[in-house]
Amino acid sequence: MSDYNQKNSSLSSALDIFSYNFLYIFLAISILVFIFWPVVEVIIESFYFDESFSLEMYRNLFQRNFNLVTNSLFVAVLTTTLTIIFSTFVAIYTSFAGAKLKRFIFLVLLMTMVSPPFVSALAYIRLFGRRGFMTYGLFGVTLNTYGWQGIVAMQTLSNISLSALIIIGVISGIDKSYIMAAKDLGADTKEIVFKIIIPLAKPGIIVVALLSFVRSLADFGTPIIIGGGYRVLATQIYLNVIAYFNLPRAAAMSVLILIPAMFAFFVYRYYMENLKFSSSGFSVSDRFQNIFKLSGAVKYLITVFSCFFLTAILLQYFTILFTAVTTYSGGNLIFTLDHLRALDSTIMASFYRSIRYSLIAASAGSFIGLLLSYYIERSNLPGIKSIDLISTLPYIIPGTFFGIGYILAFRDYPLRLTGTAAIVLLNYIYRQMPLVIKTGSAVLQNVSQDLERAAKDLGAGRLTVIKDIVFPSLKPAFLVSFVNTFAVTMTSIGAVIFLIYPGGKVATVEMFDAIENGNYGLGAVMASMILLFTLIVSLTFVIFIMPDKKITESDKFKFIRGIFK
Repeated sequence: MSDYNQKNSSLSSALDIFSYNFLYIFLAISILVFIFWPVVEVIIESFYFDESFSLEMYRNLFQRNFNLVTNSLFVAVLTTTLTIIFSTFVAIYTSFAGAKLKRFIFLVLLMTMVSPPFVSALAYIRLFGRRGFMTYGLFGVTLNTYGWQGIVAMQTLSNISLSALIIIGVISGIDKSYIMAAKDLGADTKEIVFKIIIPLAKPGIIVVALLSFVRSLADFGTPIIIGGGYRVLATQIYLNVIAYFNLPRAAAMSVLILIPAMFAFFVYRYYMENLKFSSSGFSVSDRFQNIFKLSGAVKYLITVFSCFFLTAILLQYFTILFTAVTTYSGGNLIFTLDHLRALDSTIMASFYRSIRYSLIAASAGSFIGLLLSYYIERSNLPGIKSIDLISTLPYIIPGTFFGIGYILAFRDYPLRLTGTAAIVLLNYIYRQMPLVIKTGSAVLQNVSQDLERAAKDLGAGRLTVIKDIVFPSLKPAFLVSFVNTFAVTMTSIGAVIFLIYPGGKVATVEMFDAIENGNYGLGAVMASMILLFTLIVSLTFVIFIMPDKKITESDKFKFIRGIFK
């Protein structure tokens, strides 16, 4: 009988190990197929000319696109610089603000994080365009405000919210004893801000620089809408795919974008590996203002930058709402509901489709990503480090690159997905995979393995441990990942604009088409709908779900800080 039990135990153990390893192999293959393969396909396609393998696309590629490259780098560097300045000052201002003001700023930052793309560009046109509320409406002048200035201004405005939240998360981890010691030694506000707070916030600032630089390089919508004759690489890639259907040229130009993006990433990794970031667990819930208050010229400088940003962002959203219910008629601005009436069944179908896609992508992406984070943090299986590295690629490569990769990878058998909803959903899921994995890893690093070991000692299988112990511990990460993926899916367009089929448009593509065709009122209505629904989901999460799970404000910022450590 004991031999029988021993055989059963050995069989169960072998089956458990097989299932555990099989699950890992399945997850690893999915990363290779839906992240690595599309990247490789773009690089391979860039070597084809007239359907034959050739270096023709790379002959004089840089020289032919020299102006586009310099334009893209100029805009990206300037946008990154302004984003760093504004987001750092906004983060410091918020960290040392009073409780009520801090809550208000957080609400503004969270609201703008879930805004649809091109909202800034649309507001810019309505405020400063030839018939803008400010230029024509108030001053009666018609100005040509299109060009690189508008691109930089609107990209910066779009990047500040997320960037400020990242830096706030890092500032919340600064050991308050540094500030108290500096005060005891007689340091003034300028010295504390520029010699202690900003240097210690360097990890967040480096992350902000990387994200802003890559997002600016990949942005094709803002230059198309308000760039005028100022062209960048991303817009030409978009036109080569959509207008000319020249995939080899688009692929080669995408590699041109990839080179500076990868360079920025390696610079980021170098600095992050050499940074020693000390944190005592001091959170944003502790009252910074009781320890140190801004004063003097530095206070006014930071306040001016922060108030300018808050005013601009609130004016932007007021303009969007105002545009949705107004129009020019006979030279006069009148209120109208015509833009709302223009929401036909096709547009509403696209909006409902976006909601379905977002819910599916958020659920599936969070589940897959958190499973992978467990294997990355808790196992030493073969290839796990490579899978971890590959899974970060979607946050390094521009969205246009990732979208073209999906066209090339899934246009033929054995995985012919073009023209289906599956290709859009898979792109949504794996585009956000890095954030989900890093969120799960950040949580697991703070979860003791003792309970897992105890369960294994009592005979629990590995999959049982994952199901009954690990996943309950990852609930906070699942909730954060779900809401983030939902919001990004509802508002993204960079990659999926290449993947949608005529009967399968999503809301952001409908909005882009409306704005590009000059129908700003309809575009504003759709932007308002996307923003409102995304906000409702996010606020429902924060108000009703987060408190029930006893996730503190400190925990929320630990997620952000842990993701980018």
